[in-house]
Amino acid sequence: MVTKMIKDCERELAAAFQRADDIAYFNQIKVLNAFRDNEIALRHFLPSTGYGYGDDGRDTLGKVYAKAFGAEAALVSPAMLSGTHTLSVGLFGILRPNDVMLSVSGLPYDTIRGVIYGEGNGSLKDFGVRFEKVDLTSENKFDYPAIQAALSDPSVKMVYVQRSRGYEWRDAFTVDEIEKLCAFVRKLGFQGCIFVDNCYGEFVEKREPTEVGADVIAGSLIKNPGGGLAPTGGYIAGKQKYIDLIANRLTAPSVGAEIGSYAYGYQYFYQGFFLAPHVVAQAIKGSLLIGKAMEKLGYENSPALDRVPSDITRAIRFDTERQLTDFIQSVQEASPVDSNLHLEAWDMPGYDDKVIMAAGCFVAGASIELSADAPIRKPYTAYFQGGLTYEHCKYALEKILEKLIRE
Repeated sequence: MVTKMIKDCERELAAAFQRADDIAYFNQIKVLNAFRDNEIALRHFLPSTGYGYGDDGRDTLGKVYAKAFGAEAALVSPAMLSGTHTLSVGLFGILRPNDVMLSVSGLPYDTIRGVIYGEGNGSLKDFGVRFEKVDLTSENKFDYPAIQAALSDPSVKMVYVQRSRGYEWRDAFTVDEIEKLCAFVRKLGFQGCIFVDNCYGEFVEKREPTEVGADVIAGSLIKNPGGGLAPTGGYIAGKQKYIDLIANRLTAPSVGAEIGSYAYGYQYFYQGFFLAPHVVAQAIKGSLLIGKAMEKLGYENSPALDRVPSDITRAIRFDTERQLTDFIQSVQEASPVDSNLHLEAWDMPGYDDKVIMAAGCFVAGASIELSADAPIRKPYTAYFQGGLTYEHCKYALEKILEKLIRE
C-alpha cells in the first residue's frame, strides 16, 4: 500500500518536480557564473589564523554570494553562529537608538523576539530601538493600508520582512510578493532599509529579494546556501552602505570587514554554495512528495501542492499530540545520524513552548538536511524541511506512512 501510494504521488507531482528542476538549473548557472567571474582558485580554500588580514578566501566568498544574489556586497562568516545570530548582527548594525523597526509580516519567529524586545538581556529595546508590527490580513498577505499608516511615523528606519512561515500557518512570501511590497514602500517615500529574513528561501525561486528591491537579506549557512557542507556560519548581503555598518557590528567599528580568520579553511563554504541549487531542489521535491502523501491520508498541510513552494518548509497539522510526535520520531528514525534516539520535547532556548525536534544530521541542527520540529501546542503542527537527496526524503516518507497507517 505504501509503495503504491508513493508512486501515485510521484506521478501526480511530475509537473511540479520538473519546475523545481528548471529552477535549480537556472540557479546553478547563476552560482557557476559567480564563481567564474571571481576566478575562484584553490588558494581561496586555504585557512587563515590570527587577525585574518588580507584573507582572500573570506573576502572573495563574500563577492561570490553578492554576485549570485544580485547584491552590491556580502559578509559570509563562520563567526555568525545561527540564523538568529546573523539577523541580530544585521539589526544591531543598522538600527540606532530612537529608531523604529517595523515588521510588516506580523510577529517574527520565536527566537528573534528576544533580540528585538527582550527585557534587560541586551535586546534592541534595551538600546532604545522601538519595535512595531503590522499583522498580515486574514488571507496572510501584506496589509498595505496598515503599512501605509505605520510608515507615517518618521522614526521608522527599517521595514522588516520574515520571508518564511516560522511557526505560523501561512505560506512563505514569494519573491514577486516581496517585489510588490518594496515598490509600494518606496512609492510612499520611505528612504530607510528594507530588511528581509531570507532563511529557508535561498534558491527556491529564480530571484532573491535583493534582486527586486530589498536592501539587505540574511540567512544561515546550515540552511539552504550551505548546501549541506558548510559546517556553521551565516551570510548577510545587500547594499554596500548597510554591509559596511553591519561589518562594524560583526567585528568592531575600527576594523569592520578587514579582519576575521578561519583556521579550518573555506572549501566547504564554497563547495556547499556551489551545490546549494541542486540540494534545495532535492528538498523541495521531498517536501512536495510528503505533502501529497499527507494530503492523501487526510492531513491538512501547506504550502499548496499545485506550485513550487517559496521556501523549503512544510507545515502539517495532526489531530493529536501522539500523531505529531510519531511523525517527528519517524523522521529521526530514518536519519543517517542518531537514528537510535528516542525524542522528547524540551525547553529549547529562545522558544515559547516545549519543542520536539528531529535532526539526525551530519551538521548538528542543519535545516537543509532532513529534519522536522514542532512546538507542543494546539493545533498540533509539525514543520518539515530539508533533505540532501530526494531518495532520503522518499525513504523517510515510507517510514512515516508505515507508522501513521499502522496506528
